[in-house]
Amino acid sequence: MIRVPTCILSSFEPPQVRNGHSLDLFVQIGSLTKTLTATVLTALAGRGALSLDDPLESFLPAPEGTGITLRHLAEHTSGLPRLPPGIGGRDPYAAFDAQALDAVVRRLDTLVTAPAGTTDEYSNLGYALLGAALVAATHTPYEELLHRHVLAPLGVTDVAADPPPGRRLCRRGLFGQPERPWTMTGAILPAGGLWATPEATAALVTALLVDRRLGEPAPAWQKTGRLLWHNGATGGASVFAGAAPQGWILVHRLSGRSATTDRLALETFRRFIDARPQQA
Repeated sequence: MIRVPTCILSSFEPPQVRNGHSLDLFVQIGSLTKTLTATVLTALAGRGALSLDDPLESFLPAPEGTGITLRHLAEHTSGLPRLPPGIGGRDPYAAFDAQALDAVVRRLDTLVTAPAGTTDEYSNLGYALLGAALVAATHTPYEELLHRHVLAPLGVTDVAADPPPGRRLCRRGLFGQPERPWTMTGAILPAGGLWATPEATAALVTALLVDRRLGEPAPAWQKTGRLLWHNGATGGASVFAGAAPQGWILVHRLSGRSATTDRLALETFRRFIDARPQQA
C-alpha cells in the first residue's frame, strides 16, 4: 500500500501529520489560490480601485461585446471553458505565459461557450484572466497585490509563487526522488500557482472564513449548505479547505487525486460534527 504524505489541520483536534508530510514546508495549493485572487478583487473593489461589474475589456485587450465582467470571472459565470487552449502534457501550464494569455484575450469572443452570466462553468482560464485584469488595473505585480491586500493585513508570510527549493515539499517517485512539480508561475498563477505551508494555509482559512477579518468571504468560495469550501490539485498535490459554523478543516496530500483528498476532509469533518453533543 502506498502511504501518501498527509496533513490534517482543524478546529477539532491537534494537527495530524502522516507519512512524511510537514506543517512548515511549502506545498502546492492549486486552485485554493483562486480564493486569494478573489479576495484581492474584493479588497480593490472596497477601496474603489475598480468595480466587480467592470467589463473585462476595460483592463485587457479583449474584443468588445463579450459581456464578461470581473464578477463573472470570479463567480465562474463568464461562459469561458475550463482550460486555456492547448493545455496538456506532463507540465501542462509551462508554456502558458503572458504572451500566450494575450493571444487568448484577443480572440476571447471565439472561446465563449455561453453568454456571460447565464451558466456556471468552473474556469481556470477565467481566473488567469481575472488575475491579469487586477494587475493591469493597478499596474502592480500579482504577488505584490496579494501581499498588500491579503497576506500583510492578516500577518501571514509563508505563501509564495516560487518558494526556496530547500523549503519545498514535493511528491516522491518510485525510487524516492522528489518529482518535478508543475510549472505554475506564468499566466496561470492567479488560478492555481501558489505554494504555502499547511500552517499558513490554515491561518488563511480561519482568518477568511471563520474570523472574517477581511469582510465577507470572496466569491471564489463554493457553498454547500452551510459549508464554505474550496479544493485544489496539481500533478502531485491536492488540498481541501472548508468551514461551517461548527468548525473548520484543512487537508493536504502529496497526491493529485483530489477526489480522495476531498473525501477524507469531508469524512473527517462529519465524524467530528456527528460526535459533538447536540444542544437542547
